[in-house]
Amino acid sequence: MQVKKFDSINVVPFIDIMLVLLVIVLTTATFVAKGVIPVDLPNSKTAAKQDNLKKLSISIKKDGSIFFNKKAILEKDILMNLSNYNNNIPVHINCDREAKFDFFVLLLDNLEAKNFKNLGIITKKNN
Repeated sequence: MQVKKFDSINVVPFIDIMLVLLVIVLTTATFVAKGVIPVDLPNSKTAAKQDNLKKLSISIKKDGSIFFNKKAILEKDILMNLSNYNNNIPVHINCDREAKFDFFVLLLDNLEAKNFKNLGIITKKNN
């Protein structure tokens, strides 16, 4: 019996793994580069450009998760987190167009309970 000589290496599995890793790296890199919580904003004809003053930015994602200045909070902790902010600062609300309206109303009720009056709803400008 003669032993078969090993002449080549099958590189196809290696290429498959490298392509999968490339896709993962590119997907992760685009999210990290933006550093933004992805929210699909509704359109508005009267939208104004957002300024960068000190403000509280509240985001509601499609699944109902709530973020205060990019920090995830639980629904039950909204009032406690609002207590950490002065009620005179501007509050910008980013709500995904496909989020349940219940989350938006819950947030507005909590803002009203803490006497926040300077509220703005962030939208995309419709051309």
